[in-house]
Amino acid sequence: MNRLLTATAALAVLAGSALAQDTIRMGTEGAYPPYNFINDAGEIDGFERELGDEMCARAGLTCEWVTNDWDSIIPNLVSGNYDTIIAGMSITDERDEVIDFTQAYMPPDPSTYVGLAGTEIDPTTAVIAAQTGTIQAAHIAAIGGALMEFPTPDDTIAAVRNGEADAVLADSDYLAPIVEASGGELDYVAPDVMLGGGIGMGVRESDTELKATFDAVITEMKEDGTLNPMIVKWFGEDAQVWE
Repeated sequence: MNRLLTATAALAVLAGSALAQDTIRMGTEGAYPPYNFINDAGEIDGFERELGDEMCARAGLTCEWVTNDWDSIIPNLVSGNYDTIIAGMSITDERDEVIDFTQAYMPPDPSTYVGLAGTEIDPTTAVIAAQTGTIQAAHIAAIGGALMEFPTPDDTIAAVRNGEADAVLADSDYLAPIVEASGGELDYVAPDVMLGGGIGMGVRESDTELKATFDAVITEMKEDGTLNPMIVKWFGEDAQVWE
């Protein structure tokens, strides 16, 4: 309880005086369900939209949502096109050299290999599709596999279906619904791998006050029990949650 009160008090101070602006531009991809996607009304939707809106509300900030292609999402944060990245981005040492991260709001999720049903692959010798600039692409390169990089996650799935790639490597939370909806066409074809340090919000290294504000909100949501139900709502009962 004391930790919760401390986090809440810190949040109130930071939101009240530390930030020079009360409108925060939230940068996301809009193409990685259930983390983020564009719904039938043409609006940004998903777990991170709900989470981001709640975080801004608790901090007394106004959120403006901006979509950006994944392969330039970090450079456009650094150049000031938006103030945060909230886009299913895993915390890694390499990224942390360029931007800063809040604490994780999602625990680390296994990365899974998905290919055509009835096949098994060796990731070190098979052709693996992955989205450009992801931890999965970096992993395949590191193990010496044959990597095919694509700009969007949809492209990686298409590469498997049309025979360009033997499998796709991506977050389990992204691939599981696709496998389930494939009608037996797709399946898991190699053991999972654990990559990254969880999913966090990216900010510019100079925005220390903004980082502290959102860190306080994430701490509050973990400790008051509101973050885990939100994760389960979007990712299912088997989702990794905070203990």
